[in-house]
Amino acid sequence: MTVQHSGSHRFLRPQTAQQAVLAELRGLIIRGELPPGVPIHQESLAEQFGVSRVPVREALKILEGEGFVVYAAHRGYSVAKLDVADLLEIYDLRGVLESHVARAAVPALEEADLVRMRDAMDAMDRAADAQDMVAVGVQNRVFHFALFERSGMGRAVEMIRRLWDTTDPYRSLYFQRPLTRKTVNAEHELIYDACAARDVEGVVELLEVHRSHTVDDLRAMNGVWP
Repeated sequence: MTVQHSGSHRFLRPQTAQQAVLAELRGLIIRGELPPGVPIHQESLAEQFGVSRVPVREALKILEGEGFVVYAAHRGYSVAKLDVADLLEIYDLRGVLESHVARAAVPALEEADLVRMRDAMDAMDRAADAQDMVAVGVQNRVFHFALFERSGMGRAVEMIRRLWDTTDPYRSLYFQRPLTRKTVNAEHELIYDACAARDVEGVVELLEVHRSHTVDDLRAMNGVWP
């Protein structure tokens, strides 16, 4: 018998245990629920997720390759902890990649992209009012990647995404400061206006200022990091 599939239905292969554990662990780290420097106990995670230690161990090896966790002999895995030098290097790399991508993206922006950016700004405000810092971070990312993805440079955008992932645990601390929220909102408005005007170099310059403020604030917060 031949099984007919409707055009709107797509078969989704279920995740393996390793893929499910990997996605969950990555999310916990990015959201700051597993803070930088905290030890990771494989037995506890395996029990929490209802799996054997094997998929947990394999997921941790992948996360180590991505820079999310580090391994030390006799101590095991812990969440990677960045110092100021690490952050400066990451933001320098972001500057190179994001400037390159933005120059290709701005002239290609469509009205739908600007709507997506505006919606993300509004959603960020609502999330901040509700003290939902996870949602604030998500919408901040939506705002920026609505621009980056229009470039069509898939590999560069994926590299930028990984750099963002690396610093997300620290960004969750950063967004909790009231002054930071006002600064970010004002800078997003300027970036949006420059995008709407298709001002390529204006967007590149504003993104550079935006990143520099984040680095300055994160450096000032170094003493309160976990």
